Amino acid sequence: MEDIVKKFDHLHKVISDEDFLQMRKLGGEIPFFVAAFDPKQQIEVDRAIRSLKNKLETNGIPVLELNLYDIALELLNKELGEGEIFELEKTMDKKEFKEALQSILDINEVLIPKIKGMIDATSAKVYFLTGIGLVFPFIRSHNVLNNLQNVAKKAPTVAFFAGEYNGYSLELFGLMKDDNYYRAFNIANYKLKK
Repeated sequence: MEDIVKKFDHLHKVISDEDFLQMRKLGGEIPFFVAAFDPKQQIEVDRAIRSLKNKLETNGIPVLELNLYDIALELLNKELGEGEIFELEKTMDKKEFKEALQSILDINEVLIPKIKGMIDATSAKVYFLTGIGLVFPFIRSHNVLNNLQNVAKKAPTVAFFAGEYNGYSLELFGLMKDDNYYRAFNIANYKLKK
């Protein structure tokens, strides 16, 4: 198991770095970073994310958390009515249910415009993308990242990913290889000036 304290201490130092916040060392690439973690540590990571967010905000670095699960649930409740998604799930087979959710949460027409609205309404200096594993398989991480790069340009985005990212491919839960995604940096490899 990874040392969460050590990992999040590194994240705090990186995200607090002015070069990181000003997106200076990207070489023309998009400001996307993946913070992969062992899925077995999800509860500890959730606590560490909250703590990191509080620490950054206390130090004058506002954070916009884009929790995909919370966003999806809000959109579903708005479209179907509060809690109706759970009733719908009882009446459909898994394949139909997945297709219905993907239709309601259309990435280009619904999800990304919602996220864009959240980004436009904030002055955050960094965006945290969380809840990625919670929305699988209805929303795929590479789809979100590919589409998010068009709207998340004002600040760096850190995607907290339950699995592995080697700089080329995302493996959710360390088991399921998603489509290749080359555009993000592995934040564990981010080097700070000494």
